Amino acid sequence: MAPLALLVAAFLAYSVPPYLTFDPALSRVPAPPGFAAHYGFLVAHILFGTIAIVGVILQIWPWLRRTHPVVHRRVGRVYVFAGAIPSALMALVIAPFSSFGPAAAGLNVVAALLWLGSTIAGWRAIRQRRYADHRKWMVRSFAMAMNTLLSRVYAPLAFLGLGPSYPKLGELIPAASTLAGTMSMLTLLLLSQWWLDRKPKKPAIAR
Repeated sequence: MAPLALLVAAFLAYSVPPYLTFDPALSRVPAPPGFAAHYGFLVAHILFGTIAIVGVILQIWPWLRRTHPVVHRRVGRVYVFAGAIPSALMALVIAPFSSFGPAAAGLNVVAALLWLGSTIAGWRAIRQRRYADHRKWMVRSFAMAMNTLLSRVYAPLAFLGLGPSYPKLGELIPAASTLAGTMSMLTLLLLSQWWLDRKPKKPAIAR
């Protein structure tokens, strides 16, 4: 938990502060022409996403789940209704207007839909007391909550790998962004499914 929490804290410390000023000039995402409300949706997506990332880190913390189940439930509601769902909805609004090309825009739409769908499915499962299904869907929701973070980790690798093939920066940026987004989503989906399918080792006494 500690390395993951530190990574998330570093990501948020780098990504969020420019948007707390509500100054469009400091935005790291260019606004598409003809979409004046883009910056407002982007800021909402980032602020709700910050709540979601902090909330989901607390949700997967085993100690908190075991020792403080009431806190786990309350943080879960915050994650779902003040974090994941509104952030994913904001992402669906701005994703089609990505400045990194249509392929990257399509990936962002798919990621937002997966995040939204898995979160809602997890919430419905716990309301129906289907605890095993709730756990599975929330693991997938956690994976999609980490998508933006992991894509930023992959981005430098994608730029280095594709650099020789794209001498023009205007062509390299969309290609690298698409590759980083694809690698991030596939990695998270595969790892989350592996985590759900793995067979925990039995204690030594049981063996």
